Amino acid sequence: MIDARAIVAPDAQLAAEVSVGPFSIIGAGVTIGARTVVGPHVVINGPTTIGADNRILQFASLGDAPQDKKYQGEPTRLEIGDRNIFRENCTANRGTTHDKGVTRIGSDNLFMAYSHVAHDCMIGSNTVFANCAALGGHVEVGDWVILGGLTAVHQFTRIGAHAFLAGGAIVTRDVPPYVMAAGNPAAPHAVNSEGLRRRGFSEEQIRNIRDAYRVLYRSDLKLADALARLKPQAAKFPEIRAFVEFIHASTRSIVR
Repeated sequence: MIDARAIVAPDAQLAAEVSVGPFSIIGAGVTIGARTVVGPHVVINGPTTIGADNRILQFASLGDAPQDKKYQGEPTRLEIGDRNIFRENCTANRGTTHDKGVTRIGSDNLFMAYSHVAHDCMIGSNTVFANCAALGGHVEVGDWVILGGLTAVHQFTRIGAHAFLAGGAIVTRDVPPYVMAAGNPAAPHAVNSEGLRRRGFSEEQIRNIRDAYRVLYRSDLKLADALARLKPQAAKFPEIRAFVEFIHASTRSIVR
């Protein structure tokens, strides 16, 4: 299932039923899991590990060197899970030795055309990167996050699970879980209630999250005072605990 016009390095490891289209290049140190489909004109360089049942469309570039002037050719990695889709002209770079040495992407993600994952990023699962969404280095993106088209995320920023970034958002500070943010610079607008319903959150859980959002963003309290008020709810409700723990862990401050 490897087209005769493709180039595959001798030490690349391709599992059963992997398909490689014409004019694609699979470099040294690449491992690809079962049933993954690599379309035409794709370049995958290593060290890169790709799981099963992924689809990689034409002109995508995965596992190339990080776009970091400090990088001096050290051996770093890109790790990709299962059932991801990389559309046309997507790019994902390996890590650097200035962080964990790895860029890691989970499973069941959709990367639409021209989206970019920079070095040392940590991407969860079930995310959507719309066209031209781009991450700087060292960014963390939680599960079920949606990045609208042309979203740009500053390096070292964290985006919590179930957050929604509107198209064209310029994200320079951390976005807590469940929050919808938009604008330049991105500012919070509401709770991603519809997304939470689609993922099985109960009406009570969504109400708890909305109440926490109001305390943080609508009560005119200082951040420390808002967190103190949310502490009893965080002890009772796991959905609030995730919200509060994310904010406590923020090092760049949060959108507010």
